[in-house]
Amino acid sequence: MRAATFATQIGKAVSFAQAAFRQAFAAGRDLTDPDNVLIAAAACELHPNALVKAVETQGTKDALRAATDRAAERGVIGVPTVVVGDEVFWGDDRLEEAAHAASGR
Repeated sequence: MRAATFATQIGKAVSFAQAAFRQAFAAGRDLTDPDNVLIAAAACELHPNALVKAVETQGTKDALRAATDRAAERGVIGVPTVVVGDEVFWGDDRLEEAAHAASGR
């Protein structure tokens, strides 16, 4: 999550998230393994050395803590979570329901 926080800070949130999800869901790689996170970073042109340094900075840690606190205030208790309007959908089993809510059905 610190890697995703850093990606957000430098304007690469979407490309990093897509690369990380490809690693996890298409390639079946475990994102708790730092090497797999670095592969995702490289795929979206985030230099691995910059990422390694950034995830250890206090600024990145503080930004993640603040984001986590904001998410908890909105009712997020885990992932995946999708928020549509004021409604929070948590868990794989609720993704389809969230998609329906987002499409207005």
